[in-house]
Amino acid sequence: MKYAHLADLHLGSWRDEKMRTLSTNAFLIAIDQCIEENVDFILFAGDLFNTSLPALDTLKIVTKKLKELHDKQIPLYVIPGSHDFSPSGKTMIDVLENAGLLINVHKGEVIDKSLHLKFTTDQKTGAKITGILGRRGMLDRNYYENLVLEETESYKIFMFHTSVTELMPIDLEMVESQPLSTFPKGCHYYAGGHIHHPNLVETEDYVASYTGSLFPVNFHELEKFGRGGYYIITYENNHQEVTWKALEPMKHQGLSLNCANKSPEMITFEILNNFNNLDLKDTLITIKLKGKIQNGNVSDINFKHIFEQLYNQGAYFVMKNTNKLQSENFQEMKISNTDPEFVEEEIIKKHLQQQDLFDKEKEFELTKQLISTLNTTKKEGEKVSDYNKRVIEEIKKSI
Repeated sequence: MKYAHLADLHLGSWRDEKMRTLSTNAFLIAIDQCIEENVDFILFAGDLFNTSLPALDTLKIVTKKLKELHDKQIPLYVIPGSHDFSPSGKTMIDVLENAGLLINVHKGEVIDKSLHLKFTTDQKTGAKITGILGRRGMLDRNYYENLVLEETESYKIFMFHTSVTELMPIDLEMVESQPLSTFPKGCHYYAGGHIHHPNLVETEDYVASYTGSLFPVNFHELEKFGRGGYYIITYENNHQEVTWKALEPMKHQGLSLNCANKSPEMITFEILNNFNNLDLKDTLITIKLKGKIQNGNVSDINFKHIFEQLYNQGAYFVMKNTNKLQSENFQEMKISNTDPEFVEEEIIKKHLQQQDLFDKEKEFELTKQLISTLNTTKKEGEKVSDYNKRVIEEIKKSI
């Protein structure tokens, strides 16, 4: 038996059209590779899309690829992630399942205050698959309390989309999480999503992993990893092997420059010199600047000339990050060094219940949904008036 474990693509998370294209291409390439690997089935552990109601152009591409999988008789088993989930209960995962293009394995019922999960059986291999959907802010924790699995002697897979203590990276160790011991024992593989940091843990009772993002969803991830990836799992003669597969739809070239005590002119020169004479054709460029500038302001750095030069050298897309770059006249504003999504969630949590309109859980979910809606970009060719009307309608639906 051979299968693939993917997670956290967040299609639609990038605002720029070129980056959205790369993200979509990562999905297409990953599926093509899985087909070439002749996998029996594919797991997707949450957050295929960045919102519960993705853009139609993205959905069209994904649907076509899922139809190809269906025609080749390779099932796709999923659980909704924290971004796939919506307070209204509406999600594109349900639509795609009703169309027969994927199977949501989060199935069960509450009996005597316990959640009894049911296994979905893969017809070709006999593998039993189940899982729990993800919700923002650890609101899914109550699902794991008094959790009961069906009894079966078959090969079993448990899918999850939550923060797990043993799998958390060092820079997120202070983020709220739960230990593997809260998961039901007896499964051969625990396929995780939610934390965008690839990691694999093997203990006496659990073989659990995060794939990380299938493609980086923001500047921080792109700078840190440069690419995404997924796992291929093979199981034969009671022996299991988990293999990492790197996924790089486009090469990445990054520069992190300490600008302390340097003038804007010197910084401009060093950036240009770093990339000078390099073959940047079809390359993704990230430039991160930090430190306190001497004799000038951040705006004095000639980014226009830098970008023009890099694009003339063939760069596909160029991004800069100056959040930690200071001028002598300004002081640094410090925030915790962690994942942007968790920073956002912590800020929301600190300001909950200032109005008595909703309970705490609903207010949290609604706030996240409104932020996601307001983050929607204008589509190509869409009139401003139509864009405003569409956003207002989506806000009304959320409320």
